[in-house]
Amino acid sequence: MGSWPFVFVFIAIMGIWAGFNGDTGFDPYPFILLNLFLSMLAGMQGAILLISAKRADAISSEVAVHTLDNTNQLRQLIEANTALTETVAGLSREIHKHVCTPEHTAR
Repeated sequence: MGSWPFVFVFIAIMGIWAGFNGDTGFDPYPFILLNLFLSMLAGMQGAILLISAKRADAISSEVAVHTLDNTNQLRQLIEANTALTETVAGLSREIHKHVCTPEHTAR
């Protein structure tokens, strides 16, 4: 249950049952056939709900994998950016030392 083959087999079996139970069929009480159709409807709803739940789970797992990949890429970019920022800060301190020495400021 919970797959399209089940749904189609269920419809076929119920159709065959209803076809053989026509006006002169084996069901002497008319509400039994109505009960059968309502039960068939309930069975179909359950199967279709399971199918949609499986689809929703598959979509959620794909989104989670995509989000994880993006998070890992962003983490790598942030680490690379942090390393570059630290390098630029170190170079700026070196330039500041060379430019702001007492011999350069006296001129």
